Amino acid sequence: MFVGARSRLRLASRIARFSGGTLAELAKLELARVGADSAERARLTEERRAQWARRMLRVFRIEARGFGPHVSEGMLYPGRDARGIGRVFLFNHRSGMDILVSLGFFEGTIVSRADLASWPVIGLAARRTGTLFVERGDKSSGAAVIHAMARALEGGQGICIYPEGTTFGGDEVRPLKSGAFRAALLAGAELVPVGLAYADADAGYGDESFARHMRRAASLPRVVVAFEVGEPIVASGSVEELRERAQEALQGCVTRARTRLS
Repeated sequence: MFVGARSRLRLASRIARFSGGTLAELAKLELARVGADSAERARLTEERRAQWARRMLRVFRIEARGFGPHVSEGMLYPGRDARGIGRVFLFNHRSGMDILVSLGFFEGTIVSRADLASWPVIGLAARRTGTLFVERGDKSSGAAVIHAMARALEGGQGICIYPEGTTFGGDEVRPLKSGAFRAALLAGAELVPVGLAYADADAGYGDESFARHMRRAASLPRVVVAFEVGEPIVASGSVEELRERAQEALQGCVTRARTRLS
């Protein structure tokens, strides 16, 4: 009984800090963007988004251990390559906490399920920081997002995406959806695979609703996640060829991330 009560108090405290911290960061961002040109607004959004994500990692006591270029030193992985074209960061999706790792260590906006836009607090933050929303099962929505991604990449905007399409348990990388690869080919963008592995299985998604998963994961005393960054993949060939290369690379990153926890 005492343990359950303590867990509920921990969750309530974290939700309050999450909500207050998110709204405060949004207010700071809006004030900073007043009078700024488009390039400066984009820079401020990237900077504040990463600061918010790292703050929330501390709120939920998530220890994120990064391995690979830039992230090993605790730096942000640049969202654009040497040519000025945005990068596509590909993640396996295992927990609602993945988003904080993505935004805290990689310069890129998120591609998310459409219903997130209506969620309290986080939906507002997502809309104000450039999240691209896609309606699952809607081909017209998917096509629109692919073209929006391609335009963003051509403009030098990084994209963080979970190409499995939804959250799964375990370390096996499921078949990847084709949208990110179509956008990368249109823009000639690099794809950067990033494998995530959680030390505690309770932090991952199980046979439950997403809301129940988030309540459970967010109430854990401490979470440790390792993430491994792989070599960039130049977008070339067919969608299927590119998807196969990316799946193999992403699975290798997940496997290496798991070994980092042992």
